[in-house]
Amino acid sequence: MKSLKLLSLAIAMLFSVLTFGQEITITGTITDESQLPLPGANVTIKNTTKSTQADYNGHYSITAKNGELLVFAYIGYNSKTVKFTNQTTINIQLEASEAGLEEVVVVGYGVQKKRALTGAVSRSVLQDSKSYAPNSVPNALQGRVAGVQITHANNSPSPVIIRGVASVNATKPLYVVDGVPYTSEPKLNPQDIASVDVIKDASATAIYGARGSNGVIIISTKNQQYKGLTEKELKKELDKLNINPIVAPNPNQEDYESFVENQFESPKNAPLSTFSIDVDNASYTNIRRMINNGQAVPKDAVRIEEMMNFFKYNYPQPTNEDPFSINTEYSNCPWNPKHQLLKIGLQGKNIPTDDLPASNLVFLIDVSGSMSDANKLPLLKQSFKILVNELRKEDKVAIVVYAGAAGLVLPPTAGDQKKTILNALDKLQSGGSTAGGAGIELAYTTVAENFIKGGNNRVILATDGDFNVGSSANKDMETLIEEKRKSGVFLTCLGYGMGNYKDSKMEVLANKGNGNYAYIDNIQEANRFLSKEFKGSMFAIAKDVKIQIEFNPKHVQSYRLIGYENRKLRPEDFKNDAIDAGELGSGHTVTALYEIILTGTESDYVASDLKYSVTPTNTSNFSNELATIKFRYKKPDGEKSIEMVTTIANQLAKNASADFKFSSAVAWFGLKLRDSKLVSNKDTAAIETLANAGLATDKGGYRAEFIRLVEAIQ
Repeated sequence: MKSLKLLSLAIAMLFSVLTFGQEITITGTITDESQLPLPGANVTIKNTTKSTQADYNGHYSITAKNGELLVFAYIGYNSKTVKFTNQTTINIQLEASEAGLEEVVVVGYGVQKKRALTGAVSRSVLQDSKSYAPNSVPNALQGRVAGVQITHANNSPSPVIIRGVASVNATKPLYVVDGVPYTSEPKLNPQDIASVDVIKDASATAIYGARGSNGVIIISTKNQQYKGLTEKELKKELDKLNINPIVAPNPNQEDYESFVENQFESPKNAPLSTFSIDVDNASYTNIRRMINNGQAVPKDAVRIEEMMNFFKYNYPQPTNEDPFSINTEYSNCPWNPKHQLLKIGLQGKNIPTDDLPASNLVFLIDVSGSMSDANKLPLLKQSFKILVNELRKEDKVAIVVYAGAAGLVLPPTAGDQKKTILNALDKLQSGGSTAGGAGIELAYTTVAENFIKGGNNRVILATDGDFNVGSSANKDMETLIEEKRKSGVFLTCLGYGMGNYKDSKMEVLANKGNGNYAYIDNIQEANRFLSKEFKGSMFAIAKDVKIQIEFNPKHVQSYRLIGYENRKLRPEDFKNDAIDAGELGSGHTVTALYEIILTGTESDYVASDLKYSVTPTNTSNFSNELATIKFRYKKPDGEKSIEMVTTIANQLAKNASADFKFSSAVAWFGLKLRDSKLVSNKDTAAIETLANAGLATDKGGYRAEFIRLVEAIQ
């Protein structure tokens, strides 16, 4: 019996040891106090390099060993540490970070300490700000109070929404002016406001009952001039002020390059369609920002290829020595049942991290006065910290800044010296004019001085594009960047901000500089582009990638390329290695769509037959071929292009794939936003239905987010 007990004890101890050392997958959801998800929240195993981020719905998954500490963190919220004890599900609620817990807040008809309130309280003290002059109550709250959303709609006052369970679908919080409840936005003189506090959750209803269910905005005037009045008396006093609501301005300071959408062409008159690939996705995130802010989307801000290429598609990895696989799908066109749609997809080879070449990076950062807004330099600094976290010991980074002049604030530093790099970022401050040309010159010089043969030599430019000193004209910038491209240095452009955003300049820089271009509208997008897609964004596996397609006139009466208007090339440019084209990064996908009108189909979009000119056609038997596609690319350090050729069978897919449905839904939405004259059906419900049919794979929740954007546009 004693031996049996000892044996049982030994087995139990062995099981305990094995369990302790075993890694177990943990899943869960990260939310705020209002049970709303926190997409992009970080989960880290303490004292290790293992980490992950929550997806759009706040869900995360990570492996850990028994006894390890999980640290949950999100910008603007207090971090939380949890010890893992073999549980497989850990749901976390983070609380908004609040400074000054002993501040006195005027509530109801008295005062309380912030510490005594059970819900979140945020404060904006206007009298302490010498450089900030709000022109309305909403503007006093915008970007200064956590949990408050101001929706700017063109030519109308800005509604205020307090983020919380009860106020998700509401637009009218309760206002309290000097202790007097008021049901609509008070038309106060902003110069009379001393402070604005926001109370939400349980505290709001505990003090104000049902009237506070959508949150409470407490306004204190400088002399408490309305204290003791009734609500009716307060309204009478405010009416005397005769202050009209401030109307949000149109975003007319933003600059977008105008272009005309591609028209239908006949393969008899235009037998070849040639264009450069485009892996940029700035247009999509910029559109997302506008829709989320309630703004109208300018037609020229919509580049359909960048919308499609924001998303990842399920293309197979290449199986040969070529850097990408070629994938095609041919099915019905959803917005015109008489037409067909051809999808062309490239999948870049995924290079293991250990096999990536060493990086020689220069952060070129705009610190001019126009970068002072919270969604510019402050967001930029947080973004670059995400990128710094991806650097290795063999990598090196330098930081060049420019305002009235350009300067080197961090000499080339090893990637494992993260504290030194982060300290340099933290010290950056905005002010002065914008000598963008001087900054580019210094950045490229710094890269050249530390050039790594066979390495990843790249300038990463971060700006709002508002170049107003030095080489500022688009043509000057184009000439400068084309010259620098010859040095073998790649370029990544990161755009920030709104209101004065110069998208046109960012497009010029990226298109002409062996580069890619992303617009960072929030920290989640920074995390996606600079961390999750770090290899694709920062490591080129092929450059000057061109596509040329020849449609068979026996089957194709007319065709048009959807998007890629500013990437079109002349037919003779295809074989000309001196002509620049787009780069493809590790693991990148590229998608293009052609709308096709088959021979014999009656359509309003088909050009009339020629009377005097007859284009001869090849009488050879290619009856089973719809088209032939050719691709050309160069190796990252090569100068001579390599050609690939594939043919597409004239065979319509009966059941289109989920990727086909989703990419065509994105294109359809872009055509709607551009108010395309070549699409008669712009029904939002039909676009949403098609997008829902393409939700088969939605890692990160980006496709679901797209559907929410579609729902917001009628």
